[in-house]
Amino acid sequence: MLGGCATQPIVYKEVTPPEASRLLPVKQEKPVIALVLGGGASRGFAHVGVIRVLEQNDIKPDIIVGSSAGSLVGALYAGGYSAEALEVIALGMEQANIRDVTLPDRGFVKGELLQDFVNQYLDNRSIESLPIRFAAVATDLLSGELMVFSRGNTGMAVRASSAIPGVFQPVQIGGRDYVDGSLLSSIPVHVAQKMKPDIIIAVDVSQDPASAIEIRDTFDVLSQTIAIMGRESSQAEAREADVVIKPDVGEVGAMDFEARKHAIEMGEKAAQEEMPRIRDVLKLRRRH
Repeated sequence: MLGGCATQPIVYKEVTPPEASRLLPVKQEKPVIALVLGGGASRGFAHVGVIRVLEQNDIKPDIIVGSSAGSLVGALYAGGYSAEALEVIALGMEQANIRDVTLPDRGFVKGELLQDFVNQYLDNRSIESLPIRFAAVATDLLSGELMVFSRGNTGMAVRASSAIPGVFQPVQIGGRDYVDGSLLSSIPVHVAQKMKPDIIIAVDVSQDPASAIEIRDTFDVLSQTIAIMGRESSQAEAREADVVIKPDVGEVGAMDFEARKHAIEMGEKAAQEEMPRIRDVLKLRRRH
C-alpha cells in the first residue's frame, strides 16, 4: 500500500467535509506570514518551542498550514492558544487522550479520541471560524492525491492528517478515505504558496532516515518508512520556503511522549538560531 502511494504523482486538491473550498489569499499591508508545521509524530512537540520564540519576537503568522503532528499543533495555535498554553496542553497530554485502541480493522486506533480532543479544546469551532487562517493536509488513500482541508470540522481534519496508515484507521469524509498527510507532503510549503503569503517559515521536524538510532515499535517502523519514502520530495519542498527551522529531534521516537519537554526545548533552540535570517527576510519584504 505504501509503495503504491509513493509512485503516484502528487496532485494538490482542496477539500472540505463534505465539499471543497478555495484557498483565498489574505490581503493586508504588512507582509503576510505563513507558518508551515511539518509532520513527525512526537517530534512535533518541537513546534511549540518554535512558536514560543516567534511570539517572543512579536512574529505572528497570518496563515498556518500543518501536516500530521503539525496539523494538531497548528490547529490549536490557530484557535488562539499561546505558546505557553500550548506547552501546558502538550505536557499534560497522554497517549490515552488520543489513542482509542480497537480490534484491527484497517488500523488498530480509531482516531476518534484525537478528533474529540481537538474539537474540545477549540469549542467545536470549524476551521473557517479560527482566529488564524488554517489548513491541514491529508492523503486520499485511493487516488494518491494530496487533499487540503481549509473549512469544516477541525478535529476531523486533524484526525485525517494524522492517520498513520496501518496504525490509525483511515478517516472517511464524503465517501473517501484519508490518511496521514506526510505520505505526500511532510512539509506542505506548496499548499502555503497557494494561499499567497509574502513570507513562508517552515518547521521541519522529520527524521533523517540515516540518523535513526533505534526502531522501538510499530510506530517507529511506520514513521521511518514514511521518512524514507518522502525524504527527497519533502526536502525539495522545504527549500522553497523563505526560512526553514529544523529542530534537532532525531533521537525522539515516533510515540516518545517522555521526550516532550526535550522536543520543545530543541524547537526553541532551532528557532532562536534562525531569528537573524527571519528578521532579514522581514526587513526585505517590508521594503517591497
